[in-house]
Amino acid sequence: MSMNIYKHEFRMRLTSVIVWAVAVTALTFVYVSVFSSLAQETALLTEMMTKFPKELLIAFGMNDMDFSTVLGYFGFVFLFSQLCLAIQAANYGFSLVSIEERELTADFLLAKPVGRRQILTSKLLAALSGVTITNIVLWISSFAAISLFNKGRAVETKPLLLLLLSVVVFQLFFLSVGLVISLLVKRIRSVTPYSMALAFGMYVLSVFGDMLGESVLEMITPFKHFEPRYILQNSAYDVPLVATSVAVIVISLVGSYLLYARRDIPAAV
Repeated sequence: MSMNIYKHEFRMRLTSVIVWAVAVTALTFVYVSVFSSLAQETALLTEMMTKFPKELLIAFGMNDMDFSTVLGYFGFVFLFSQLCLAIQAANYGFSLVSIEERELTADFLLAKPVGRRQILTSKLLAALSGVTITNIVLWISSFAAISLFNKGRAVETKPLLLLLLSVVVFQLFFLSVGLVISLLVKRIRSVTPYSMALAFGMYVLSVFGDMLGESVLEMITPFKHFEPRYILQNSAYDVPLVATSVAVIVISLVGSYLLYARRDIPAAV
C-alpha cells in the first residue's frame, strides 16, 4: 500500500519535475554561454561594476565575485538556480498534505489500511525523488555547460562539487519547512503564494543581512548557509551555518510527523 502511495505521488509530480529540470538546464546554459564573451572583457566589466551601487551588487550576488574565471561566474549563475530550486522544494513541501485536504480526498486515503506515518513517509519519499531528479539534471547541465563554454581552461573540481552538493541540504530545508508550515496552517488554498513567499523571503533576508552586516540574519536563511561566493572562495562550507540548516530540517520533519499524527483531517460531506 505504501508503495502505491509513493507511485501515485511521484506520478502526480512527474510533469512538474520535468518542467523544473528543463528550466534549470535552460537557465544554466543561457547564462554560462555568456561567459566566453565576458572573459575577453574582464577589465572593462570590473571597471563597470565599480560604478554600480554596492547595494545593487549585493542584491544580485555580484559583490566580490571574480568574473574572470568560469567558477567565479558560475557562482553568480548558481544563485538564480538556487532560487528556482528553493521554489520547487517549497512548492512540494506545501502541497504534500494540503492538496488532498483542499480537495477533500484525504479521508479516502486515511480509510485505507495504512498508518499516517507510512502515508507521510511515502509522500516525502516521492517528493525527495522529484527534487533528486532535478538535482541530477542540474549536475549534468552544470558540468556540460562549463565544459562547453570554458574553452579548455582548467577548472577546480573540489569547489564546484561542494557547491553542487550543497543543493541537497538546501532543498531539504525548503521542503521540510514548507511541510511543517502547511501543517500549522488550517487550510492552504494555493501553494504558489506560500512557496514564492518562503523562497523570496529567505533570499531578501540574505540580501538585507549583507547590506546591514547583520549576522543574526545569516542564521535564518539557507541562502547564507550555502552562499556560492563563500563555497567557491574557500572550497569549504561554513560548518556552523550548515549545521543550522540541518537542525532546522530535523526539527521540521519531526514536528511534521507529530502534527500530521494529530491533525484533524477535513472530510468530504
